Amino acid sequence: MESAQPGRPTALVTGGAGFLGSHLCEQLLARGHEVVCVDNYFTGNKRNILPFLGDPFFEAIRHDVTFPLYVETDCIFNLACPASPPQYQNDPIQTTKTSVHGAINMLGLAKRLNIPILQASTSEVYGDPSVHPQTEDYWGNVNPIGPRSCYDEGKRCAETLFFDYHRQLDLEIKIARIFNTYGPRMDANDGRVVSNFIVQALRNQPITLFGDGGQTRSFCYVDDLVEGLILLMNSPSDVTGPINLGNPVEFTIRALADLVIDLTNSRSTLEMLPLPTDDPVRRKPDIGRAKSQLGWEPTVQLEEGLRKTIAYFEKQMAEN
Repeated sequence: MESAQPGRPTALVTGGAGFLGSHLCEQLLARGHEVVCVDNYFTGNKRNILPFLGDPFFEAIRHDVTFPLYVETDCIFNLACPASPPQYQNDPIQTTKTSVHGAINMLGLAKRLNIPILQASTSEVYGDPSVHPQTEDYWGNVNPIGPRSCYDEGKRCAETLFFDYHRQLDLEIKIARIFNTYGPRMDANDGRVVSNFIVQALRNQPITLFGDGGQTRSFCYVDDLVEGLILLMNSPSDVTGPINLGNPVEFTIRALADLVIDLTNSRSTLEMLPLPTDDPVRRKPDIGRAKSQLGWEPTVQLEEGLRKTIAYFEKQMAEN
């Protein structure tokens, strides 16, 4: 991310007003970058970037990445895409367009400027995995025509495009496969399990578990995840990924619900609902590649991260 020009290097972050994107913008600013945040606010929120708007080295642009963008920058973090099932299933056509057309447009910009570009891919490319834990060499078990395929297959196609631009045009690419991430600035209504449980617990409402709660996830705190993205962007040009970024400590959804109830001193009870279509039963990253190529592994334990996230939602609910 070093600029050939004197002064601060510039980083373009698409989806920069989203949960993950806003934390990335914040860290890049703190590390001496000029940041151009691009978001159409389909799922991003201006409140997430409000603290940065007075910073002379931060610029926010309302733009949909399914249309070309012409700016000058030294690197691109392509994070633009709805990331939770209710969000991306709300407009599945636009979700696919964002993943595919957005990738084409950002890759075109990176090629014109001859700069590195990082794709925020997802553990969803593995589908409902038959290999556990998931390694980057696993090709996945994805339903191409199911209700989640707009996101799963959109991200898989984006990875294809990135590697084709790399092989055919010698573009410097980085692909991060992001596993479940949580922390402050999550949307209370985004349908993700951590935000759902915390909001329900704080309101003393029934906590809704799908299936018997025995399915597993691995939860990575947002600060750890952002550190991984920055390390990947700064890695040597021959480190293309894909690289799993996530916490390899596996929890059942039932255990998560019990921990949230305990940390919030909630009176909530558990309510079991049918398991959604194509919902993965187990999800856990193998992060051997991240450790060896980036020197990265998460450091924030689940209880510590949940306390910080609960404090954020308590503050949000008190203000609203």
